[in-house]
Amino acid sequence: MFRKIFTKKDTPTDSELQDSANGPEAAAELAARLLIAPTALMQLTLADSQVVVRYMHPQRVTPGTIFIREGDGRDTGFMLLLLDGEVTVETKVASRDEPIVITLLGPGSLIGELSLLDGKPRYASCIAATPLRCAVLTREALQLLMDENPLIAAKLLLALALRLSERLRDSTDKLKMYVQLTQAMEQEIASRASIR
Repeated sequence: MFRKIFTKKDTPTDSELQDSANGPEAAAELAARLLIAPTALMQLTLADSQVVVRYMHPQRVTPGTIFIREGDGRDTGFMLLLLDGEVTVETKVASRDEPIVITLLGPGSLIGELSLLDGKPRYASCIAATPLRCAVLTREALQLLMDENPLIAAKLLLALALRLSERLRDSTDKLKMYVQLTQAMEQEIASRASIR
């Protein structure tokens, strides 16, 4: 499904030259630098990320494509690093016919890492808002990385765990704020009802 361009070749193909003005080496360098950006896994060193990128495959996604579908439990074996473009993340809400937009992601964002790790269904849908260029890490490639470079794989998994921990703390903070707002609204409603 994917073809490797992040390995050094003698002569890049025309399509590889289109992927990056300076060839596959430039695309790999961009992926390595974005992988250690604050929006991704800054706990890795540049040398670590360059090794990880060798296990990734390029992927282009056309605008409007839903490349991760909420509830999908069959296609969970990958995560991607967004190199170029924007992704809209949406989720379904029981009381609405249309999904709601959770966030908009840009270059340097990691997408799909939770399902890559636990194999459980996707919890949101991801739609290409613009043309996307991505670096994809499959579960099989992650296993190969663990077999061939266990120290770097451990660093990658720790960095992913730290990233997920940050997201969990952020979600918990939002939930606390929601509970406080709900309680304040309930108190306001109760006080207005007692006045009548």
